[in-house]
Amino acid sequence: MKHFSSSLFAALLLSAGPTGAFAQGTVNVGAVLSLTGASATIGEDVRRGIMLGVDQVNSKGGVLGKKFNVIVEDSGGNATTALNAARKLVGVDKVPVVMGEYSSSITLPVGQYLVKEGVTHLNINSSSIKLKDLGATSFGLLGLENYANSFSASDTFALGYRKVAVIAPNNAYGQGVLQGYKEAFEKLGGKVVTEVLYAAGQSTYRRELEQMSRSNPDAFVYTAYGQEAAVINREAHDLGLRKTPWYAILLSMCVSDTPPEIANGQLGMELGAVQGPAGKAYAEAFTTKYKEGFKTAYTGYGYDAVLMTAAAMEKARSADAAAIQAALKEIGQSYAGVTGVISFDANRQRLNPPYDRLKYENGKIAQR
Repeated sequence: MKHFSSSLFAALLLSAGPTGAFAQGTVNVGAVLSLTGASATIGEDVRRGIMLGVDQVNSKGGVLGKKFNVIVEDSGGNATTALNAARKLVGVDKVPVVMGEYSSSITLPVGQYLVKEGVTHLNINSSSIKLKDLGATSFGLLGLENYANSFSASDTFALGYRKVAVIAPNNAYGQGVLQGYKEAFEKLGGKVVTEVLYAAGQSTYRRELEQMSRSNPDAFVYTAYGQEAAVINREAHDLGLRKTPWYAILLSMCVSDTPPEIANGQLGMELGAVQGPAGKAYAEAFTTKYKEGFKTAYTGYGYDAVLMTAAAMEKARSADAAAIQAALKEIGQSYAGVTGVISFDANRQRLNPPYDRLKYENGKIAQR
């Protein structure tokens, strides 16, 4: 794919739309996103990024001379619903590529099904290390938790925390974070004094928070999905626990549904959002189209997935799943996306992913 200057890129996106020059037919691919449920804010952010990518592809003539389209299905934040959505995309819509989901515990069964069917799976938001073992037709556009755990452990240690209490969801993602973060943090000389894995969907987390507070940590380290994080943050505030520093692993996810007056002052880390001139142009185009900026760091990964898929189809001159996978391996040696350079390792997972050191102040996330 060609790359554009910031101004030209934004102009193309603003003028995007069907050109009327497409051959008959549409090239469809699929996406399974969490548009309702605990991570709905993130899911909508990613959907917007994907649709911006579709605009961009079609503004340049589509794919293989045809209009390009992404069929988006709602997972509801539920593994069974997500799997049924993937089955519909594969069995009814006959798509060669499916992106998604968000939670690793949902992405894993969806990815396993897609690999079994020979369909190309693009992981655009999940980070469990187990994803690298899905199989030969699955590709990861973001860094897995081994990278994120090392980064967050080093960051919290550098902030001067030596005793921390950690809370994470009791699923594949949360278990991986807790184990990996603890290993990395204690290797540096720190100590995880309390470990809590919380059950999803509870109306209150006071018991877990009180358990953590009894160890008198230097800081609370947490990672939680948007609406669950909102409950944790509100109750931590009510219990007076915000007098101790709070550090969020994946900050934009953790504060996406938390009122600013409660989130203010939190530190954290996040997947690198958009990078460089291309990322800046993407951010401007996003704001222009949706009349507001993106709320999380995940949206650019959906956009990059769309552009990489289109580029792979053009390179392969085919919409066949196997041909797309072969082309992705070549493109993925050094693809310049809005989230930075995407290079795949031998397991088709992103190498050297970007991360940001962040803080939440004055109602928004900012670089530290």
